[in-house]
Amino acid sequence: MKKDFKYCKESRVMRTSRVFPNDVNNHNTLFGGRLMSDIDQVASISAAKHSRRDCVTASTDSVDFLHPIRPTDSVYFESYVTWTGTSSMEVFVKVIAENLKTGERKVAATALLTFVALDDNNKPAPVPRVIPETVEETKLHETASERAKVRAERKKESKALAQFISMNDPWDYRLEMMENAYM
Repeated sequence: MKKDFKYCKESRVMRTSRVFPNDVNNHNTLFGGRLMSDIDQVASISAAKHSRRDCVTASTDSVDFLHPIRPTDSVYFESYVTWTGTSSMEVFVKVIAENLKTGERKVAATALLTFVALDDNNKPAPVPRVIPETVEETKLHETASERAKVRAERKKESKALAQFISMNDPWDYRLEMMENAYM
């Protein structure tokens, strides 16, 4: 019998990697896009562990780059589910850079992503609620419902904006501008 709840720690994922020359930009720091891809990967595993279902990324709610990550650093990722809706899960990811020569550690980035669990027909599926235990987990859990409201409002605004976004090919813009000039 499936239980209707899980603890945050049951979805915890930890991964450490190195920064190699092809991972850095012209400032000799880790590419932001590379970091975002790694964040999405570990977060997706947390969502799947929590729901034991296929999951899709519904949104990347925030990625905050706090300190640059350099080739002299290892990069530690830790993710876990902090809050659940009916079929959605908020996943927190912290990124810690550790200088491999000095041992100095810094929280280099934090991120919050939302995933939706899917059933066998690729429709949203229910997920267990989540129970926090640590101070960090509790703080994230207690503040999650407000973030969910903000996400819902942002999605509504994005859908409204999408009504005005052109899907024309670039060469069609001149024609569109000419047509609008004669109206």
